[in-house]
Amino acid sequence: MVEASWNGFIKTLAFIIIFYYLFKFLLKIFAPILVRKAMGKMQEQMENQFNQTKNQHSNSHSNSTFEKPKEKKKVGEYIEYEEVD
Repeated sequence: MVEASWNGFIKTLAFIIIFYYLFKFLLKIFAPILVRKAMGKMQEQMENQFNQTKNQHSNSHSNSTFEKPKEKKKVGEYIEYEEVD
């Protein structure tokens, strides 16, 4: 059976504290870079989506202005009925 020693406990605690502060330091350095990259990607996607929507709208609008109006189907004659008392 292995017993825990104070030296092992203090080393483990020191490693945890060192890694914690190292992680915080690296996060302060790399977080702004990652956020800028993510924002740029989101902006690009929104611009693409806007352009696609704009193109679809302009295509549907331009197609409707050049199309000939459709003729209505002739279903039959219109018969006017009178009421008889």
